[in-house]
Amino acid sequence: MPRFGRVLTAMITPFHADGSLDLDGAQVLARWLLDHGNDGLIIAGTTGEAPTLSHAEQVDLVRAVVEAVGDDGQVVAGSGSNDTASAIRNTEAITAAGADAALVVTPYYNRPSQDGLDAHFRSVAASTDLPVMVYDIPVRTGRKIATGTLLRLFDEVDNIVALKDAAGDPAETAWLLARADPGVEVYSGDDALTLPLLAVGAVGTVGVATHWTAAEHQAMFGAIDKGDLAAATAINQKMLPSFHFETGDVTPNPIPTKALLSVLGLPAGPCRPPVGPVVVDLVDQAKAVLAGLSVGAEYGIG
Repeated sequence: MPRFGRVLTAMITPFHADGSLDLDGAQVLARWLLDHGNDGLIIAGTTGEAPTLSHAEQVDLVRAVVEAVGDDGQVVAGSGSNDTASAIRNTEAITAAGADAALVVTPYYNRPSQDGLDAHFRSVAASTDLPVMVYDIPVRTGRKIATGTLLRLFDEVDNIVALKDAAGDPAETAWLLARADPGVEVYSGDDALTLPLLAVGAVGTVGVATHWTAAEHQAMFGAIDKGDLAAATAINQKMLPSFHFETGDVTPNPIPTKALLSVLGLPAGPCRPPVGPVVVDLVDQAKAVLAGLSVGAEYGIG
């Protein structure tokens, strides 16, 4: 079993109707996700609307989820920033709050050099004794972490141990894994590319659709373990509507996920600005997505 498990959800952050942080709701949702097939949770990441959370809210959120999860799953807390000093402070804070690991995103907007990225990740990793998962998502950050930079970090920094790969290039990921130490673990950060990334050596997923497809994901991983690619492909195809639903230009992540969770009666609430309001027909789309999935059957939707 990989260090953080195989199926982790990048959990939404529940808010009350007035936009305030819903810590009780976060605890309820965290427990529900673990009870429905997740091995661990990513807190205060992109899907968790981290850019709209204050530092104090982020720490309170991590502390609340750690309390709810206990020893039943891994809590990986987002602590990155485009300012190295802020990322260090954030990482120290989530370490004190009890997180099991830190998720550190590429510094965004600044577009630093590869040497700058290398120094940033080394500095953040040095601020904690927690394992660090580097998060590479150039579509949001404006800068790809070069394979050579990642290999140096994995080889030379003991607690940089994993990659959340949302770079959209399975061929380059295959090259990375072919050259990396066997202990390095790559997690898919793009639901639609999880199966291709598994084929080149990824060990798990940090998903969005896994809010409601964790059972299907676990079944797909089980099929891969047995060498049954046809079964894994069939399960992946069953989840494709979920992957299509989870984000888009009109309804960016996490608007659809919050709409779907509301259909299940789970804590979610609105998104904070500037993400945007829920589109009227999303509830009907959510019900269609749930039809035929394990959770849909459990909740009588189908």
